[in-house]
Amino acid sequence: MAIDTPAKAGLEDIVVATSSICYLDGARGVLAYRGYDIHDLADHATFEEVCYLLWHGRLPNRAELGELQSQLAASRRLPEGVLRLMRSLPPSNAMDSLRTLVSALSHFDPGANDMSAEGRYRTSVTLTAQVGTVVATFGRLAAGGGVIEPDPVLSQSANFLYMLTGKRPSQLEARALDIALVLHADHEFNASTFAGRVAAATLTDVHSAMVGAIGALKGPLHGGANADVMNLLLDIGKDATDQKVEEIIRAKLARKEKIPGFGHRVYRTEDPRATHLRKMSEELCQKTGNLRWFEMSQKIEQVVKAQKQLNANVDFYSATTYYALGIPVDLFTPVFAVSRMSGWTAHVLEQYANNRLIRPRAEYIGPAYPQTYLPLDRR
Repeated sequence: MAIDTPAKAGLEDIVVATSSICYLDGARGVLAYRGYDIHDLADHATFEEVCYLLWHGRLPNRAELGELQSQLAASRRLPEGVLRLMRSLPPSNAMDSLRTLVSALSHFDPGANDMSAEGRYRTSVTLTAQVGTVVATFGRLAAGGGVIEPDPVLSQSANFLYMLTGKRPSQLEARALDIALVLHADHEFNASTFAGRVAAATLTDVHSAMVGAIGALKGPLHGGANADVMNLLLDIGKDATDQKVEEIIRAKLARKEKIPGFGHRVYRTEDPRATHLRKMSEELCQKTGNLRWFEMSQKIEQVVKAQKQLNANVDFYSATTYYALGIPVDLFTPVFAVSRMSGWTAHVLEQYANNRLIRPRAEYIGPAYPQTYLPLDRR
């Protein structure tokens, strides 16, 4: 059968499915989860409330939120077999380890292959709880520390910082990470979400779909930009003057080098998530004695905006926000997964609920049909 619709590179602006989870308007800079504007959620909601919203389509009442908090708390502890595997893995990229460990979690989950609606939801809650523990514990072990058990009293964000650093975070620190998790929880059909939905459409299990999403996130065209931003700042050096920072960035732009953390495939205005992270970065850097990192970021933003007319995206100020929280640069992309696990699982639950195998077609551009087969001795 001939394909009448011409191919479009990267499926840009191609609508591939309907979804009730996330609304984007790139021209107006709008991001909304289930109809709730991201600014309202970042200002008022907790990450746990957003998880419930993504999974159930509405915000929870007090009893429902308490039940979810209890379910997350009960699921955070990692099986001993996964901890042994984590200790045995050779030094590697943190995303490699996360991909392996999320896959391993399925072997220790007796309900991993329960494909009922209730079973898939339970797995989604469990994975969202566990992935924070995986990333925090991996970072803790990589730094030479010991495993810290999650505290059932603490929130997802506070637990993450506690298990990573060994210190109970301040209210400001816990809220800062909570806002970051809210901002990163979902973003429509980005590469990792779509990868997870494609896997789920085959009716594979939730763990397998999440491994597919993590594999897509590892790619540098999707994940890792905030780590690149922080490495750029570290390379320039905290002692650099504003003039030196400007000279370095202008020289990079003159060489047509890409400055990480700017521009977006969807947004034509400022990424609405960057608005909150800019504010949070300034406050955290001020409180922790790292204001210079924020000031350097501001200078870079001014230069790139003036020369390239590009806006900062979610990755630009999340770099200094995470760094001020004491999160190692190698964990920046895995922290994205700590948040996005909620959105990924919401999307695969939606896919399962109204499933059709995702099987696109290709526009053929190979040799003309039909070709004539020639015997080997005539070629």
